[in-house]
Amino acid sequence: MKNSMNILRRSVLAGSVAMMGLSLAPLAASADELAEIKERGVLRIAMSGQYPPFNFVNEKNEVVGFDPAIGTEIAKRMGLEVEIITTAWDGIIGGLLAEKYDAVVGSMSITEERDKVIDFVGPYYNTKRAIFTKSGSDITSVDQLDAAKVGVTLGETHEQWARDQGYNINTYKGLPELLLELDNGRVDAIVNDSIPVMLAMKAGQYDLATINDPAAEPIGAGIAIRENNPDLSAAMQKALDDMMADGTYLAIATEWVGGDIR
Repeated sequence: MKNSMNILRRSVLAGSVAMMGLSLAPLAASADELAEIKERGVLRIAMSGQYPPFNFVNEKNEVVGFDPAIGTEIAKRMGLEVEIITTAWDGIIGGLLAEKYDAVVGSMSITEERDKVIDFVGPYYNTKRAIFTKSGSDITSVDQLDAAKVGVTLGETHEQWARDQGYNINTYKGLPELLLELDNGRVDAIVNDSIPVMLAMKAGQYDLATINDPAAEPIGAGIAIRENNPDLSAAMQKALDDMMADGTYLAIATEWVGGDIR
């Protein structure tokens, strides 16, 4: 009977995971991975590389920004080197479950749906959903988006939110492309986390206007790891907590985003 129940549970979970476009890779993992990572000496972290100033590729072809700085410091405090892997955002959870990397340090919003198949360390910062148009646009309220073309990043929570509203959407690989398409008039509005777009506006890169979204609530961004890794989770959380306590976190946040975003 016990084996039958286990098979049934696995079958139900398989159906749920398949609906999310993910694999069953983590079901095979029974031991905490921290010891293996320590033996390897390298923490492999993933991000899109398409989300400035949180993570992006600079002119030297280096992945830089707030996320890699946080991930590198966490690895250092765990006695590890870091390897940064860039991958498409819409497949990043699947890659984590397939063990292509150990963690996602890429500004991933903590959601109930994601928490069903992965675990989170953190949150390590907070932001909220925001809607932007070009300055001077006729679109000034959320109600007008029903008749607009809305740009979102493929695989982000904002894509699902826009679909749930029934909006006519275009999907893009990352924030640089999203902002360019808005600037060129190919979409009428974009939906994104507030901080990176506000920073792009502050830097004078884009002349945009914010549409008030009364329903938007703060969202925590967490570090994603595979389930059943309490030792790894505790070690990463301790490193993060220590960074926040000793001022290192604030120094990184000030360098990349202009201030504290906890």
